Amino acid sequence: MKASLDELKFWSDELEGLQTVERIAWAWERFGSGLVLSTSFGLQSAVMIHLVRQVSDEIPIVFADTGYLFPGTYEYALTLQEKLGFAAKVYSSHMTPSYQEAKYGKLWEQGQEGMNKYNLINKKEPIERALREVGATCWVAGLRRDQSESRSELPVIENRDEIFKLYPIIDWDNQKTYRYLPANGLPYHPLEDDGYVSLGDWHSTKKLSEVDNPEETRHGGFGRECGLHLDCPDVIDFNI
Repeated sequence: MKASLDELKFWSDELEGLQTVERIAWAWERFGSGLVLSTSFGLQSAVMIHLVRQVSDEIPIVFADTGYLFPGTYEYALTLQEKLGFAAKVYSSHMTPSYQEAKYGKLWEQGQEGMNKYNLINKKEPIERALREVGATCWVAGLRRDQSESRSELPVIENRDEIFKLYPIIDWDNQKTYRYLPANGLPYHPLEDDGYVSLGDWHSTKKLSEVDNPEETRHGGFGRECGLHLDCPDVIDFNI
């Protein structure tokens, strides 16, 4: 599904002028059952889940589980699902963590190339499989411009890899996101007060006090960009 550049710019300009929930409602009206939200159950994931479910509880929520998340993240996932009344569709690599380590070693200890390969296996491939299986035409994600340099110029909606990507809170800042949780009766992540500004896998996430730049807190220090948004080459055998 594609749109012309002019049409995409018109949509983006229109969405810039809408409130957050209105942006999701706009997408629900246009994409219907093709609208899907991805979540990491990270520090502020409850915000996007809560916002999406204000529009419709029929929007599927998919979760790429690497098998290496913090125990607190799994606890948070169960808490949010019970509190907000939904069941996330969970997707993981075809290779178990133990099999991966036997085959490749600890990829997160193998520099940027290893970290990229790890992200492709454990995040990119599972989420692409999830999007295909739920029939997604528009993928909703909680990216924000203030999170990293690579996201600072993102529009509200874009068309990539044959799918639209909608970022309803793209213009929010960290404080607004943080305040949203208690204002709507949502729990904080169990590790909220432990010094993390972003949470991913336990082996490659650092506290802010351990780095010089917030963008170094994730992915072994090789940038803030999430593995979900990497290009996926054909050279990796994702099967056992």
